[in-house]
Amino acid sequence: MDDKLKIGKFEFNSRLIIGTGKYADFGIMKKAHEASGAEVVTVAIRRINFDNPKENLLNFIDKNKMTILPNTAGCYTAEEAIRTARLAAEIGLPKWVKLEVIGDQKTLMPDNEETLRAAKVLVKEGFTVLPYTNDDIVACKKFEEAGAAAVMPLGAPIGSGQGILNPNNIRIVLENAKVPIIVDAGVGTASDATIAMELGADGVLLNTGVALAKDPVRMARAMKLAVESGRDAFLSGRIPKKMYASASSPIEGTLK
Repeated sequence: MDDKLKIGKFEFNSRLIIGTGKYADFGIMKKAHEASGAEVVTVAIRRINFDNPKENLLNFIDKNKMTILPNTAGCYTAEEAIRTARLAAEIGLPKWVKLEVIGDQKTLMPDNEETLRAAKVLVKEGFTVLPYTNDDIVACKKFEEAGAAAVMPLGAPIGSGQGILNPNNIRIVLENAKVPIIVDAGVGTASDATIAMELGADGVLLNTGVALAKDPVRMARAMKLAVESGRDAFLSGRIPKKMYASASSPIEGTLK
């Protein structure tokens, strides 16, 4: 069955996108990446140590199996995000970007106005843009109209592990979207990822839920299976919820 995740010119079998931050060491990060089955790994360009090969996380990513998705984490203005995306392209990374502009340092909530401003510039420059935003139908639609190849609404605040706080919002976003919707941020455990996929999300991006788990490698494997099972459940079509019981083995129509 052809059920690939397609974002712009990119195409992947896995619908899980995994991050690189907060791991105890790069060795554990690499093992977790392998266990996750992810084919896309997102990297914060502003946090790469280019001066020391031993501290450069790019050297610990299997580029034969994983496509690097640069991100603009740590940016607080459109100008910062645009410069960061351009830098990623200049050092030879794929010309696509998870566009993130933070508006509040304490909550790490996105600044949609600045993000949208940056998105319009980068789309014109030929970038495949994946903006990180609130779970807001209006904001998501504006990014789509600006040329975003996919939109990444948050499930909950970054690193909070609270899961999908507003499933109805995500449903409405999905109902109105014509581009892939990747639920990003807030996933704490496997069931959170499954719920996102059962809602119909095209993929899940996560980091902290794996990196800070007691056993990151095992949790990465759990997230892989969770995304796969959630996608299968969504495509299968769940039964409708009913107020009362419905016998699993009805008397009518049974063989005699």
